[in-house]
Amino acid sequence: MSEEPTVGFIGLGNMGAPMAKRLLAWPGGLIVCDVRVEATLPFVEAGARAATTPAEVAEQASVICVTVIDDAQVREVLTGPNGVLAGAAAGTAVAVHSTISDRTAEQLAAICAEQNVEFVDAPVSGGTPAATRGSLAVMLGGSQAAVERVRAPFGSFADLIVHAGPVGAGTRMKLARNLLHFVAFTAATEAQRLAEAAGLDIAELGKVVRHSDAITGGPGAIMLRDTTRPVDPADFWYPILGHVRDLGEKDLSLALDLGRRLEIELPLAECALPDLGRGLGVAAPQEAS
Repeated sequence: MSEEPTVGFIGLGNMGAPMAKRLLAWPGGLIVCDVRVEATLPFVEAGARAATTPAEVAEQASVICVTVIDDAQVREVLTGPNGVLAGAAAGTAVAVHSTISDRTAEQLAAICAEQNVEFVDAPVSGGTPAATRGSLAVMLGGSQAAVERVRAPFGSFADLIVHAGPVGAGTRMKLARNLLHFVAFTAATEAQRLAEAAGLDIAELGKVVRHSDAITGGPGAIMLRDTTRPVDPADFWYPILGHVRDLGEKDLSLALDLGRRLEIELPLAECALPDLGRGLGVAAPQEAS
């Protein structure tokens, strides 16, 4: 018999299905479960076993992945009458990939601990395309022992696995990551409004943004420091980030001037201009005082 743990996967939706598909070749075997029986059929045909309840999954698997919609569904899957904890043996590791509240993660971890079950919050980033390719990023919150239990099977669908800290830390990292994601979406719509008012083709603008971000790395390109404290002028990063600040302040000022002339409100740009230098840690002397 394989020494690798049997993996259970609960929730075979848009994210769960491609993640679970990557586990079909897992040497310890795969147990799948979904409220839609038809969702499990392709997995059974490919060699997995199907379970009708989360409890039944837990009776057969010692590492369990949960990918459902929200906090309420996660609670039901874990603590409901036919939930994971109704069938889990001591030492089972339960990883929740759903983006939930960090407080919910901590509460569920405490409940799991009463049965000596390890809880890991393990939200993912990269979307369905990355799940399909096996190139997700996974942010883990949990004990070192639990993280080591799940690391190998998670390598089936992820090529970046980060242990963020104790339970809840994985979720907090995902929320910070998605803060950037959705604020950037809002900024994109602001840029589109400006471009449209200027008579430009916003589809062509989108091509330019995707092309240049693929080269520069987008906002993540400046996320290389280990602190948000002001940068010491003697630091290697000071002239680099100072250059970014100068370019950014010039271009934001020009965009705001264009917006005023076109009578287009640009609230994110208005906020960004005075905060750019401080955010980069290289505020101009008059700003820092």
